[in-house]
Amino acid sequence: MALCVGTGAIASKLLVTAFTLAWTHSVERTVWQEDWRVEGDRLVLVESRVKGSGAGMEPGEDAVLRDGWWRSHPPRTVPELLLADSGAAGTWTLCAGDCVELGTGSASPIRLRACP
Repeated sequence: MALCVGTGAIASKLLVTAFTLAWTHSVERTVWQEDWRVEGDRLVLVESRVKGSGAGMEPGEDAVLRDGWWRSHPPRTVPELLLADSGAAGTWTLCAGDCVELGTGSASPIRLRACP
């Protein structure tokens, strides 16, 4: 299984079955992290973690505060993720063993999807 990462006309293929996506909320300046799994042609959200709440970033209904993070396990399966790249909060960080920063501050969204 693999994860395809694309921005505009540029695409990369990462041979991973799981990854963590992290970013800083542009208004609250609070860190958010999500663990995802690649299953077939879908992405499955495993866990969501946030260091606070407010301005459209409330923890999930099942959230538990542990080690300073609100942790939840919302059921979510999607064919792809489209990440806004406004540059307002810095970059997205994708970790699967090593970490890489995604985004260029351009108007093009970053597309994450399962790929063969």
